[in-house]
Amino acid sequence: MTFIVVLIGWVFSLCLHEFSHAFVAYQGGDYTVKDKGYLTFNPLKYTHPVYSLLLPVLFLVAGGIGLPGGAVYIERWRLRGPRWETAVSLAGPFSNALLALVLGLTLRFTSLADTVFGPGLAFLALLQVSAVVLNLLPVPPFDGFGALEPYLPMEWRVKLAETRGALSIIVFIVLWYVPFINRGFWLLVGLLARLSGIPLDTAMLGYDQFLFWQ
Repeated sequence: MTFIVVLIGWVFSLCLHEFSHAFVAYQGGDYTVKDKGYLTFNPLKYTHPVYSLLLPVLFLVAGGIGLPGGAVYIERWRLRGPRWETAVSLAGPFSNALLALVLGLTLRFTSLADTVFGPGLAFLALLQVSAVVLNLLPVPPFDGFGALEPYLPMEWRVKLAETRGALSIIVFIVLWYVPFINRGFWLLVGLLARLSGIPLDTAMLGYDQFLFWQ
């Protein structure tokens, strides 16, 4: 049950994350997102075999980190200025934060945490918080960098764009294998989760149940 709850919930959060990017982009002037089918909750519109399936599953299994894996292709040159570019980038993490808050408050003020669905929903909420922290890193290709990118000199943007793949791999390695950074990441995730009302004991139970094959 926990595995099903987390899987279905994660697909929904993936669609919500990418829909949020597309919705704000549409408001900002990129009307092509509608023609591309991004203003829907159809997961097939956001699916990439590696980024949407393989990497998120590996991250869940390896460390319980929420990695939104979809992709919407925004034609940023159509947006009405750098503020809209920043808004588009922050829209995805904002949707994860909002979902974490809704789940956390629901678990805190109802008896849902004590039901069979509780562990899965708590772990799903924790994944949303980890997705927010990860995506707000000011490093390409994360959304935190996308929010800052419009204000950088063009030559910096070109050079950094060439290193997106390498930098993301370095970030993941550092998060996993540098102890004090790993601890700092999870301390921040835990603090934000508590502030959101997420019961961490129930979330960790959900993590254990999600990995039912171990």
